[in-house]
Amino acid sequence: MTTDTIAAQITDYANRADPYPLYAELRKTPVRREDDGTYLVSTYYEVRNLANDPRLSNDTRNRPSGYARTADAKDTTLPPSFIFTDPPVHDRLRDTINRPFGPPHSPGFLDGLRGELAQVVTELLDAFEGKDQVDIVEDFSYPLPVTAICKVLGVPREDEPRFHGWADALASTLDPQSDDTAQQKGQQARQDLGAYLADLIETKRRHPGPGILSALAPDMTPADLEATAVLLLVAGHETTVNAITNTTLTLLRHPDVLQRFQKQPELAVPLIEEVLRYEPPVQFVPWTTALADIDVAGTTIPKGSPVWLMLAAANRDPKRFIDPDRFDPDRKDNEHLGFYTGIHYCFGAPLARIELHLAVPELFRRVRFSRLLEDPPPYRANAVLRGPRHLPVAIEGLTA
Repeated sequence: MTTDTIAAQITDYANRADPYPLYAELRKTPVRREDDGTYLVSTYYEVRNLANDPRLSNDTRNRPSGYARTADAKDTTLPPSFIFTDPPVHDRLRDTINRPFGPPHSPGFLDGLRGELAQVVTELLDAFEGKDQVDIVEDFSYPLPVTAICKVLGVPREDEPRFHGWADALASTLDPQSDDTAQQKGQQARQDLGAYLADLIETKRRHPGPGILSALAPDMTPADLEATAVLLLVAGHETTVNAITNTTLTLLRHPDVLQRFQKQPELAVPLIEEVLRYEPPVQFVPWTTALADIDVAGTTIPKGSPVWLMLAAANRDPKRFIDPDRFDPDRKDNEHLGFYTGIHYCFGAPLARIELHLAVPELFRRVRFSRLLEDPPPYRANAVLRGPRHLPVAIEGLTA
């Protein structure tokens, strides 16, 4: 991929703070072929339809040689995570994993975590006392989702700090521009995290306890459960960190909406959904492959072609959303693609929404913000999982 292609510009860190003009340019050609044979699909209905098309594979092992594959596909020690598989394997694994996680089999599991997570939010905000500036990422939006996914899985809280490096290394492999060194570090992180989880899973088999690892141990092979746990630990917090941080940044950039939100806390639901459209934590899905020739918007995507589904571009498609570049919590019919769509719709979306609805209202109820200290803030290197690496803000105090 040459440096002058639009895909290269999208993945260039220089455009991380504001990729949206590039997405607007991209939508002029809804299905665009790059010089390496990759197809970028950027308009709402075309992205949604393709994401629901069984001729599009999430398993990068289906790509011809010479095209980038995910770390899951390169790792010979574990099978691919279920999001990088297709039916029927995907459906079998996802259905099994969902039984202890949520409806219809375990409708009270996530709701049962609300009290514990609310207490974590309180403890994190209490630590702001006496400070005149904080980093929203390090001090708030990172530790909450890590604690949440560890509670879901049944990981001991004292082990939570170990996951930061593993998660960063694994998340970096999703970026199409990651180099061989990053890919090797990601594969090593997957193996190291897998080894940690293998020991934990074996302990859960012998001595069942809280969390879904204990519930899943009798129903899954050790390798499949390891791969699933690796995925959930990484995906279960990386995206939510970005969602909380992006929401905070968006509100601080829109003081009129913020003032209204502080007076009308019931605005939380449409406001958070609008952020998921306006600043989605997953910008695009670059790992899909055409299993057959697919006709889309007058263009034929040939069998074997890599396809990028540009979720953030689709979320601002004026053919689907009125005035799409405006942040509008009163937006009606906001069927965004912030959590994807189809059979690969974000497995952790119910947990992420619980965390967002616990964290965001309480953050803006208790903290008296003064100003952003950097705007734009420094962003993560990753173009796929886009969000600030740090979000330093000045604060004027804390309420009870």
